[in-house]
This record gives sequence, C-alpha cells and structure tokens, in this order.
Amino acid sequence: MRIRVAVAALVLVVPLAGCGSGNEAGPTPTPSPSAAVTPSESPSGTPSETPSAPTAKVADTLCVRIDQTLVQRTLDVSSVAIQTKPLPAELGLPTYDVCELQLGTGTPGGNLRIGVSVRPAKLTDLAASRATYNATRGSAEVAKDVIAGDGGFGTSRFVVVLDENRLVKVSGPAAKIEKYAALAAATLQNLPGLPEPEPLVARTECERGSSEAAAVLGAPASFRRDGETPTGDLICGWGTASTVLWTSEALVPEAARVMDTARKSPTAESIPLGDEALIDLKTLTVKMRVGDDRIVTMTRLPAGQADKNDMTAFALAMAGLYTN
Repeated sequence: MRIRVAVAALVLVVPLAGCGSGNEAGPTPTPSPSAAVTPSESPSGTPSETPSAPTAKVADTLCVRIDQTLVQRTLDVSSVAIQTKPLPAELGLPTYDVCELQLGTGTPGGNLRIGVSVRPAKLTDLAASRATYNATRGSAEVAKDVIAGDGGFGTSRFVVVLDENRLVKVSGPAAKIEKYAALAAATLQNLPGLPEPEPLVARTECERGSSEAAAVLGAPASFRRDGETPTGDLICGWGTASTVLWTSEALVPEAARVMDTARKSPTAESIPLGDEALIDLKTLTVKMRVGDDRIVTMTRLPAGQADKNDMTAFALAMAGLYTN
C-alpha cells in the first residue's frame, strides 16, 4: 500500500455522457462508479431487521482505528470524539458506509466523516467518482489530484482515494487539501484486515418495495442500505453493481411552494401520491409532498435509465411508508 501523499492541479476532466436534475447525490455520469464490478447480483440470505445496529461496521472501525491526536492536530481543533450514533449510508454512485468524528464543540462546517465504498472498486470507479464531482460541482472549487494509495482527488472539503479495492472518502469542514490528503493516507493505513461490508443492512418496513425496486434496478439488489436520518426519518436503499435506488424524507419549509416551482419544469408529470407528487420524465426522480413541511424523494442513479411505469409502481409501493 502506498502512503506517499501529494496534491497537484487537476489535469484531466473525465468526459460525461449526460446528467440529470439535482438530488441528494446529484446528476449521474456515465460510466457509473460501480460499473466495472461484476459479482453476483443476488444476495444470499434473508435481509434482517437492524433498526438499532450500526449501518457501517467497516467505517466505524476506521473511526476507531484512526489516530485521533493526528486528526486533532491536522485540523487544529480543540478535541476529537467518536460519534456513537449510527449514521445512514451515503447513498449514491458509489455508496459509502460512513462514520463520524466530532470535532471540538460547534466546529464551523461540521464534523469529520470517513466513508468506505460498500462495493469493491477499481481505477475506473475512481475516475467515474471524479466525473460525478466534475458534473455536479457547480460553482464549487475544481478538484485536484491526490497522490495516495492507488490515486485520488479532492478539494478543501473532501478527498477520495482508492486502495485495497475500496474507495475511501474523508470529508468535513473547510481546510487545506493537503490536510485532507494526510488524513486520507492515515485512513488507508487502517484498511488492511478490515471486515468486508455487510451486503444486507435492511429493515422490514422497506421490504414493501423490494420487488418493485428490482424492476427499477433491472436486477435483484446485491446490497441493501436501509437506515434513518438524525431526525428519525426512514431511508430505504437498494443497489446493484451499476445502479442504486433509494427513498428519503426531508423537512422542507413551504413544501407546497417548492412543489409548485418543480411543477413548472417541462419534464414534470403529476402522479397520485401523498398530498401531491411529481415524476421527472427525464431523470425519473419522484418527489412527494406530505403535509406542509415534508418532501419524500425517490431517486434512481444513473438517472433516467429505467421504465417510467416501473418507477411509478415503486413509488406507489413505498408511498404509504411516509404517509401512514
């Protein structure tokens, strides 16, 4: 494993085949970050309900293993402590199991997160992850090369590196990219010998949509990542080697006005869910309003690469989980 750390200006932008509208994980490039991995798509065993168990055992181990004094010194914070409450996976392409280190008290920009890709990864996945950032960064800073492990990239807010067939993401408050590169290299030192991520982290409540999810994904899910937000809202997630699908709920002030704005899109179409709901005919993302202050989002990545009727059937199957 290479622990040499350096950063350089971005010299290559990976071309994209297209992108969709914004959502939690942003537009999706082609190829997908997991497209190069092709193990069996059918998980063995029966998903077990894990409402209170950690959803990121590998990542939790990294938070335990990393030198907290190094973190404190590198980020110049008053203290470092492990957050014991389990965090939901960072769903997207790729999907990361994550854990968190609390930095001081009220550190501007939040805490330090360490994520490990749920699926094995290769250089093509690293390139696709970088392409995703390039496609969705908007006015955010340009990524730079990070020389650690098998390579990486990052900004003043995060670094993604590849090693031991996993993508590792270290993110947090604004700092020099060299500091995140150093923390990523320290994280890589703890990868050897870690247990493999659990393929199935599932809740029984989410099972209502599993058959419909398989139709949207194009195959039965090879991994599951169900969980809940810090406010207790349920997240249900299904994934394969190249696709991920999930539902999430957020508190949104003036939710009706937000939906009115979304309805003006030429690709928006109403569907009969919740108090009101829309499906974007381009991305196939579904947004459903529940009451005055909640919006449920159902997202498939890559965006748009599924049948509209399948996505609608999935939304119908999952809607009651958030409206009952």
